[in-house]
Amino acid sequence: MRKRYFWKLKHREINLGERTLLMGVLNLTPDSFSDGGKYSEPDRAFARALELEEEGADILDIGAESTRPGSARITAAEELRRLVPVLKRLKEKLTIPISVDTYKAEVAERAFELGAEIINDPSGLTMEPQLARTVSNHDGGLVLNHMRGRPETWAKLGPMREPVATIVKDLEAAVSRARGVGIDKSRLVIDPGFGFGKRKEQNSLILDRLGELSALDTPILVGPSRKSFLVHASPAETNYATAAAVAACILRGAHIVRVHDVRSMRAAADVADEILMTRED
Repeated sequence: MRKRYFWKLKHREINLGERTLLMGVLNLTPDSFSDGGKYSEPDRAFARALELEEEGADILDIGAESTRPGSARITAAEELRRLVPVLKRLKEKLTIPISVDTYKAEVAERAFELGAEIINDPSGLTMEPQLARTVSNHDGGLVLNHMRGRPETWAKLGPMREPVATIVKDLEAAVSRARGVGIDKSRLVIDPGFGFGKRKEQNSLILDRLGELSALDTPILVGPSRKSFLVHASPAETNYATAAAVAACILRGAHIVRVHDVRSMRAAADVADEILMTRED
């Protein structure tokens, strides 16, 4: 059975576990691995955000800095230059909460001012630990993603030893850092970070043993969508592989799945949720 939680955000609580929630991805970057540059123009990004909600996204996750392998870090000023025009357009235009994918406290501060309710930290508070204080000050939700190393050095990393045990230990430390500045545990969600410094073959192992993260008693978010360990010869085949991974993650206990193709992944999630319901019965 998948444990149920109430995730406290800035302006609402979200029921996690009754059904799988989909976090729709909106990349504002010119260099993301799957859709770089497609939504870097604010009007197109605004239209895509509305479309994602219409397709069934429960949360919108906006990213303005790429974390693809080999990518270089950008300044907070550049990240805000990409992000702020879109958040201004979206303010009070969506009924679903907005998450901003950033590790920078300065970016998070401005994002909260413009209506965001969640910060999705790809680094798990390892790149800017002061980010936790910003989230705490705004009573926001926080996703702690497991990152090994940095995107610019991932190609040089060897395979992880005991990857699942390492992820659990590192995420436990991230939760502790967040709690240490006063963030209530009810505001936290954890993510094992598919990709993010893991070797291709180890991602399948992490997926299969996803249930071991339940030891942290924190809701689980996963982001398998279009990751390199699922990539096939054509976009359609990659989408099918993503759907299989989405269903498997849900059956292993994921509460939220971060995806690019909301409509098709909703169908996959609904099937997995039906299977979970039969287990509960």
